[in-house]
Amino acid sequence: MIYFDNAATTPLHPEVIDEVTRCMKEVYGNPSSTHKIGRDAKTLVETARKNIARQFNVSANEIVFTSGGSESDNMVLYNAVLELGVKTIITSRIEHHAIIHALEYLSKKFDVKVLFVNLLEDASIDYVHLEKLLAENPGAKLVSLMMVNNELGTLLDLHRVGNLCKQYQAYFLSDTVQGIGHYSIDLPSTPIDFIAASAHKFHGPKGVGFLFVRKGIPFKPLVHGASQEHGLRAGTENVHNIAGMAKALEIAYRDLEMDRKEIVALKQYFASTLQQQIPGLIFNADSDDAENHAYHILNVRFPKKIDMFLFKLDLRGVAASGGSACQSGSDKGSHVLTTILEDDEARKTSVRFSFSKFNTKAEADEVVKQILEILKQHYI
Repeated sequence: MIYFDNAATTPLHPEVIDEVTRCMKEVYGNPSSTHKIGRDAKTLVETARKNIARQFNVSANEIVFTSGGSESDNMVLYNAVLELGVKTIITSRIEHHAIIHALEYLSKKFDVKVLFVNLLEDASIDYVHLEKLLAENPGAKLVSLMMVNNELGTLLDLHRVGNLCKQYQAYFLSDTVQGIGHYSIDLPSTPIDFIAASAHKFHGPKGVGFLFVRKGIPFKPLVHGASQEHGLRAGTENVHNIAGMAKALEIAYRDLEMDRKEIVALKQYFASTLQQQIPGLIFNADSDDAENHAYHILNVRFPKKIDMFLFKLDLRGVAASGGSACQSGSDKGSHVLTTILEDDEARKTSVRFSFSKFNTKAEADEVVKQILEILKQHYI
């Protein structure tokens, strides 16, 4: 099986598997226990917290361990409304559903106004319109915009948005799930209040992530119980997966430049080969541009609608993700593509291919071969 769906999840790095396995065997205590076995687990958790904080040049007490990006995003949005007095939230229509669906609920349940910033032709944020929304809405507000769009790879200028939020006294949350492990972020020099991360996006285990909360911001737990995570999230810590996440992050940034160079070359090769072989093929939102878009995500729109395209790819040993209803089996399709494309174009088959350090040029050649075979059968 050729796995070109790394934006959905990544395979665990062998070193991470070793670390998780070791911890499951050797560090099995409850970190809240006072005996040595418990203290060993606590030491492991706090060492992981310090190591993760060090990657972003922040204090360990600004890192909260969670189950992943969705929980982290929800923690911030609920705290913004219930604890920070936020009445206006500015976001975009192509955010992850962890943001969109949470805001739908909050806007109905509480007196919260949700505003959507305009998007440019390449699906990037209209920064002029963002400033207009900030200027026209006084009072407590929060901006929630993702660092890397999970379907298109569109990049956000964190510094530009952060500076606008600082100028207009707004909190700033960025879902950085697709960016962590792929891009370096120096949080002391980046005016951002909250970031969310998920380990399984950078070759770590599933079901664990972290939230950065800028020091000094009042914050309350969503899950109540004991006082784990400095009182911000009750529940026994996921010790072995926290250790695995810290190891995965260490490896990601240790090998970042080498991995990036290899993945960029693979993406560009795959994109150019597809374009040469398939007349009329389009890259949604210019996602083939590895300089201004995430270097591991490529969103391809084929000239026509191809029934059950992803299923056919799967039967041929290729894993990828769909960008519209005809591939995913959903009646609604991709909310991202229906937002940025005209109806006729959105109905065509779009596929997201996403790459990792473990993919090869030979795999890219094989995927192109299988795609051409499917297209040949379809057009006949």
